[in-house]
Amino acid sequence: MDETEFWAIVDSSREAAGGDPVEQADALVERLVLLDPESVVDFARHFESRLARAYHWDLWAAAWLLLGDTGEEAFDGFRCWLIGQGRQVFEGALHDPDALAELLDDFDAELDGDGEELGYAPYEAYEQLTAVELPDLGLPEQPAEPEGTPIDFRDPAAPAERLPALTERFPPGG
Repeated sequence: MDETEFWAIVDSSREAAGGDPVEQADALVERLVLLDPESVVDFARHFESRLARAYHWDLWAAAWLLLGDTGEEAFDGFRCWLIGQGRQVFEGALHDPDALAELLDDFDAELDGDGEELGYAPYEAYEQLTAVELPDLGLPEQPAEPEGTPIDFRDPAAPAERLPALTERFPPGG
């Protein structure tokens, strides 16, 4: 599976779910079980490698601004959700997390921002296809710390200073 196929599957699952991340995860599993097991493994590698690429302090600041006080687990779910938004949003956010102010049409903290279930979809699909767990993907371990310059989340102004456009468009608590 190449990158274009990966993103096409992500996009079709998002469109089928109308943007709901839980329904998108279900739609993603439905699409993945139509593939052969090796293609599901390839999809999982693509997903996990993008998850690792998004392990960045500025993206964590974006999650903090959009969702509120965001710990490690919530940040994991945010990164999965970000992948689920498709190639343009994901790559744009990686290039410039503050660009999420323009890349997102809207953001509802009750519905958006948590795509944890998307991360489980390839594992679930593989188990449905083979009755065994997805094999080790052979990818490097996630680093202990995110990439980039650390942010002190105890200072409520720190994320806003780092991402002014996102703060203006989606004010914390707004």
